[in-house]
Amino acid sequence: MDCLDGSPGQLRNFQKDDFEADWIKVAECKFGQVYQVKLKLLREKCALKSFGKTLCDNQRYRKIIDEASNIAKLKFKYIMPIYGLCSEATAVVMEYMSNGSLNNLLASHTLMWPKKFQMIHEASMGMNFLHSTKPPLLHLNLKTSNILVDDHLHVKISDFGLVSWEEGMTMKSFLKHLTERGNISYIPPETFTQCTDPPGTAFDVYSFGIVIWEVLTQQKPHAGCSVTTVLIQVSQKKRPSMEMIPEQKPTECDQMISIMKQCWDQDPHKRPPFSDTVRKTETLSDVMKIPGPMQCHKNGNVGQKSDYPWQITLPEIPDLPPADQHGKDDILSLLSKKDFGSFRQSVRREDVYTQFSGRKSLLHYTVASGDPQSVKHVLKLGAEVNCTTARGYTPLIIAVLHRFHDIISLLMEHGADATQGDEDQWTPLHFAAQNGDDRTLRLLLDKGAVADAREKGGWMPLHLACQNGHETVVRLLLSRLSQEAVTESKEAEGRTPLHLASAYGHLNIAKLLLSQGADPSATDASLSTALHLSAEQGHNRVVRQLMMSGANPDSADSKGCTPLHLAAFRGHTGICRQLLSKGANPDSRTLQGWTPMHLAVQREHEATVDQLKSEGACVDAKGENGWTPLHLACRQSEPKVVAKLLAAKANPNITEDREGWTPLHVACASLSFPSVLHLISHHADVNAVNSAKATPLHLAAQHGCLPIVKALLLNGADRTLLDSSGSTALNVAQRCEKWEIVHLLEKGCEI
Repeated sequence: MDCLDGSPGQLRNFQKDDFEADWIKVAECKFGQVYQVKLKLLREKCALKSFGKTLCDNQRYRKIIDEASNIAKLKFKYIMPIYGLCSEATAVVMEYMSNGSLNNLLASHTLMWPKKFQMIHEASMGMNFLHSTKPPLLHLNLKTSNILVDDHLHVKISDFGLVSWEEGMTMKSFLKHLTERGNISYIPPETFTQCTDPPGTAFDVYSFGIVIWEVLTQQKPHAGCSVTTVLIQVSQKKRPSMEMIPEQKPTECDQMISIMKQCWDQDPHKRPPFSDTVRKTETLSDVMKIPGPMQCHKNGNVGQKSDYPWQITLPEIPDLPPADQHGKDDILSLLSKKDFGSFRQSVRREDVYTQFSGRKSLLHYTVASGDPQSVKHVLKLGAEVNCTTARGYTPLIIAVLHRFHDIISLLMEHGADATQGDEDQWTPLHFAAQNGDDRTLRLLLDKGAVADAREKGGWMPLHLACQNGHETVVRLLLSRLSQEAVTESKEAEGRTPLHLASAYGHLNIAKLLLSQGADPSATDASLSTALHLSAEQGHNRVVRQLMMSGANPDSADSKGCTPLHLAAFRGHTGICRQLLSKGANPDSRTLQGWTPMHLAVQREHEATVDQLKSEGACVDAKGENGWTPLHLACRQSEPKVVAKLLAAKANPNITEDREGWTPLHVACASLSFPSVLHLISHHADVNAVNSAKATPLHLAAQHGCLPIVKALLLNGADRTLLDSSGSTALNVAQRCEKWEIVHLLEKGCEI
């Protein structure tokens, strides 16, 4: 839809006449109403959020108009797009989200754990996007009622930019403004204190922690408590009860709970930024994509110098003070100004023994300045060449990080220990290998550095060079290592250098290692081979090389996943083709019984589904609880995949084992109208009953999907059938207050 009317950047102003006359109110709150409207010209449904007189009288609507143009420029999958304004109705026109707010969905539907994790991750994606703008766009009104849900149960962040800290506002007035909106459960404790600082990104992070709790429990936080009670409890570090999280939860839920607790930490400085949270929730969401604990590898930058395996951080390099700094650090300011002559004239022996912040010495700072003559002068004054900072970094490590080759040679001439590591046992050789600095590597090796030195996680410099693709460094290290070190060296997680080269797609290094006797069948702690890692990451040429070297395409990891499972899960169709051509079993099963077809369907990889189907993969294979690929496709509301499976003769009437659901039951519960039509056209039984004697019509009535109910009735659905509670579809619709469905079912034979 073209949101602009006139010059570029001008937000379109819709007229009431642009919409059809039938406005359907879908929500109402203290500050206005939300209507479902339809554009006459484009025949497209929109949401029109009309703000009441209270909001308009105090000129907040004028602020909304001013902000709307900027907000409308933000385009991202997980935030609500604004199409324009409707001044006549004092309203904003937005995308229509058929399933309303997450708040209402949590109250009316029981969500499966994978869907909960997916929604949490998608919400974190939206918030990360808002906070990544410059300056960060704060929401300050984040709650489940401002997270909206589309046809396929994907979420988008709404109503951002409507609450803001205004100049001259006091914390008391800001708090009053928030509590008027019913936000008390989402307000962080620092807002209740005497703090006068305006809210920052940590405010939204706290609110997100409460949102996570709501999604996991499907309950309301602080239910039944007065505003005063909530203020007291939150100020005393009390949070919503952990006991309300269901006991029957997947093991991954413990990690999500840990994220939640970090987000609502009492100290705002300890709350993680969304850039961290989105990465962690992505990992958990991937793990939970399949019913049951389907573990996925997350290789990232494993082994980099970091607290997290997919982050890269380097040691602290001494920061020189500002050039105008005075006092006891005057000597350092000369280094900062690169006035090395004055520095050498001014420095005294007592300065050499001064200890600065973090236990840094003058030698550390002098090395970081990059001037060899000054380093030599400080050494002559008696500096300890192997002195260490608080984290164990020697002057030699600092020089290696800066690639100051002359200073590296100078330090080693004065007795620098090439084998001395930091607090994590990273030696200078580890840092040189990670950086791909072959010149430094030679200097170190020639001065006694140990080629097979291991840091505390068992990583040798060779592991790092293979991971980072530094072929010259790999060749140099191989010339200094024994055959045993090359073929059998494993770090703490059991990964060999070949695992790492393969995971990161470094073909030439993989070839080099294989030529030196590296075992393509070696497994890590999770029983993954190099072929597992390269297949999952999509490195076609590495996969080909490993199979040419004898890698087994049907080897299973600790979860029962073969390389074909991982390639199918990631949608690497070309790799699937390679593996199948080398004899990989298209119907191999994980420990939970999932085939590659299940995984490709679950992740909606159509081309991979086609490839597996063409190689004879079974389309009716039953996985955990008897779920077939067709069940999964219907649950995902992915009609194109449903059509492909049905065209491949998938059985539309097969039942899963636990509750006896057919794919049509699943499609009705997932509100996937196109999938329902595909199934009916392939002779799905519209009157099939599950173990609770519910028919697809019962489920469609429960979820209130009028088109699906009509389609079922037109194709022979029996509205008189009773479920195990003795209810007809009409009774179910009445109980769930789906009045359109009630009206339709009450009409008898007239549809």
